[in-house]
Amino acid sequence: MNTLQQHSVWQKLIRKPSAILALSIIMLTILLAVFAYVLSPDASPNANRMIVELGAKKPGFTKKLLLLPKQKSNEKQSVFHELLMGKSDDFNFLPINSYSFTGENIVVHHFIDEGLEDTLQYPLNILLPTEEHNKTISAQQAFLEKERIKNHCFYLGSDRYGRDILSRLLIGARVSIAVGLVAVLLSLSIGVFLGAIAGYFGGWVDNLVMFVVNIFWSVPTLLLVFALTLTLGKGFWDIFVAIGLTMWVGAARLIRGQVLVLKEMDYIIAAKAIGASHARIIIKHILPNIAGPIIVVAASNFAAAILIEAGLSFLGIGIQPPQPSWGLMIKEHYNFLITNQPLAAIIPGIAIMVLVYAFNLLGNALRDVLDVRG
Repeated sequence: MNTLQQHSVWQKLIRKPSAILALSIIMLTILLAVFAYVLSPDASPNANRMIVELGAKKPGFTKKLLLLPKQKSNEKQSVFHELLMGKSDDFNFLPINSYSFTGENIVVHHFIDEGLEDTLQYPLNILLPTEEHNKTISAQQAFLEKERIKNHCFYLGSDRYGRDILSRLLIGARVSIAVGLVAVLLSLSIGVFLGAIAGYFGGWVDNLVMFVVNIFWSVPTLLLVFALTLTLGKGFWDIFVAIGLTMWVGAARLIRGQVLVLKEMDYIIAAKAIGASHARIIIKHILPNIAGPIIVVAASNFAAAILIEAGLSFLGIGIQPPQPSWGLMIKEHYNFLITNQPLAAIIPGIAIMVLVYAFNLLGNALRDVLDVRG
């Protein structure tokens, strides 16, 4: 597509309310994924801060936390590293109901469960940084109240391990966006290449490619992903590659059909007549004219990849703990659906549904705008 065509497509697309809604959801999800650690109440790596006393709490639950310094502080990381990987906690978090000061000690009522607590006592100097040790007792107490006692709110509740659901939901969005992106790039790279050469050259090349396509087509997608996952492993990127390697078949079939039609056009025949190479004809003249179907397939594959990853993680062969994934969050808490704390499983399920719906909406809008048939 040339610049004028791209502008026309964009103008048509933004006139569709469904496309605007889909693009808004997708862009919002991408922004939340990129800045997940900045926005998360729990910015520790993988939002894996476990406060077991606060497990399975309802949305909006708030509790005071006493920050107990760890014996060994973590090394200072760059801002980029913290944005990408999070920042390890320098404190242990102790949930408390109340506290009081007695001279050079702080006495806290440690929250264990509803209606259950015990009393703990800590010297002030083990809670204070070195520069605060020489200050007056009142100044030390004021510092503790300001810097070491925090009110923490679980806006979407906590999971069974006392981890913040909102934080894990935001960081889990990275998995869904990443798996879609990797799967689309990989599946389109293979599908477009094989589909283009099969449709363009025909003959034995077409027969060979379609033989391979039909073999892959005959195997259920989930079983094929299982096989590739067991072969490649359960690593973060291995899952993405396995999903991408199973999604190229549909793209190859569609691209082959489009190329079969285009190669009979007059401008393709003219390009052959003047001696243009096969590679130049395919890359410069055919692929730009089937960009519409390729874009529609990309949107469809993105949604399918998100669902496959969620399914794999739910079955335990996808993303592995403690890395947060929406499918894994459902797996860890699906038995909560029959209790009075179902949101730990429902919330990530809604997130998957909304994001997949957005990509399907976008695919339908693109199909209408680009006039893709078949």
